Amino acid sequence: MFGRVKPLDAILATAEKKSLHRSLGPVQLTLLGVGAIIGTGIFVLTAEAAQKAGPGMMISFIIAGFVCAVAALCYSELASMVPVSGSAYTYTYAVMGELLAWTVGWALVLEYAVAASAVSVGWSGYIVGLLRDSVGITIPTAFAAGPYAGGIVNLPAMFIALVITCLLMIGTTESAKVNAVLVAIKVLALTLFVAITLPFLKGSEFTPFTPNGWGVIGVGGAAASIFFAYVGFDAVSTAAEETKNPQRNVPIGLIGSLVICTFFYLLVAAGAIGFTGIAGFAQPVAGLNGEVLAPGSMELAARCEEIVAGGNTLPLACSKEALAHVLKIGGYDWAGYVMGLSAGLALPSVILMMLFGQTRIFFVMARDGLLPEKLASIHPKWKTPHIVTAITGVFVAIAAAFLPVGKLADVSNSGTLFAFFMVSIAVLILRRTDPNRPRPFRTPVVWLVAPIAIVGCVSLYLLLPTDAKLVLPIWGGIGLVIYFAYGYRKSHVGRGLIEIHEGDADVPPQPVPPV
Repeated sequence: MFGRVKPLDAILATAEKKSLHRSLGPVQLTLLGVGAIIGTGIFVLTAEAAQKAGPGMMISFIIAGFVCAVAALCYSELASMVPVSGSAYTYTYAVMGELLAWTVGWALVLEYAVAASAVSVGWSGYIVGLLRDSVGITIPTAFAAGPYAGGIVNLPAMFIALVITCLLMIGTTESAKVNAVLVAIKVLALTLFVAITLPFLKGSEFTPFTPNGWGVIGVGGAAASIFFAYVGFDAVSTAAEETKNPQRNVPIGLIGSLVICTFFYLLVAAGAIGFTGIAGFAQPVAGLNGEVLAPGSMELAARCEEIVAGGNTLPLACSKEALAHVLKIGGYDWAGYVMGLSAGLALPSVILMMLFGQTRIFFVMARDGLLPEKLASIHPKWKTPHIVTAITGVFVAIAAAFLPVGKLADVSNSGTLFAFFMVSIAVLILRRTDPNRPRPFRTPVVWLVAPIAIVGCVSLYLLLPTDAKLVLPIWGGIGLVIYFAYGYRKSHVGRGLIEIHEGDADVPPQPVPPV
């Protein structure tokens, strides 16, 4: 099973069927990365970070951005060598064999599908607040939040996940122009937030800076959660084949976009922490006896209700629409409405991208024989993998209906960190086993950068909450049962069927929805 390697030459023969014009320079790559990164995490995880780290979340953004940077440099080398669909799954198949490729592909379910659920919950928080404060429509908590947040089922989150699933099934995707508008909306909304909040920062609100220390419930744990805010940076890596002078421009695009986004995130975080002037607004919410309350817990939800019932301002850590909440508390109701509307318009495009990425991974795995090939069926009219899309969408909607955004983001991060961990190892292995193969982009100082990426990914994984850490091995165990019960016997590589699919060369069965 470790010897079942998908021949790299066969994969590359696929890529050679398309020839992309190398037209992207450093500025275009940097802007591509900024557009792909900025969005969901900063909108929906600021409250989670506040509960873990308080003002120390600013350090958490820097830590997460650094780990992303070194992982991205490793990712870029494989993306430039193997510019085909399947992401880390395909890279691992070509380097470390079928079994490990299966584990990566199975872990990517946590990255894409669970992330789609997390974004759905984040969208729900902003839409519920927008409807309540702008038009007076109040959705009862029982139907606007899952059990962990004091409700029964999060119907808005479930609704948006199913709507996006239906759109993907019938093949309706955004055009590049529409996506550009949505990216602009996100960036302009965050810029407005920074412009309003920064001139009024109160330094007293940054003390204590690290109220919970540096551990799992602290700056380190917040960094592990905030990693979610950077997902999308690999868009630069996968564009290596279309880049002029990739050896020079890919690092510029990657590091440039991450530096810009980290700086932007720091400004937004500073505004969220120090704008309102309300003592302790951005500090973690403690229990009645001073105990630390875990984000996304029922205890925290109950404590937040007690605070409001006592006539006090809802703290940042309790808000489901963090940035809009800051503006409204600070007296800028109109800007809060704009923030909520911006999130409502822009976040569905991220759900679309995540769902598409998940169905694409399943599609490639099914076509390799590791999953039932029926899942790779293309609808005769819509020309989309409708079966796998529907199954994925239903599970995404169920998770969004019952789980809080922070827990979903942490589970998603566990899968993402595992995938980048494997990619970083694959780069080192391929440098040793196939040193002469052409590499349009070579990771600089790979014997230093790759180990740092490996250690960084493992460290952030260990800083995740215990339940999120346990999900990965449990999910992996379920995946291994499926692999040995089905995939091991049905694998095309195992049966000697090495197929070349022109469609593998980044040409999915429908237009790729932009990030």
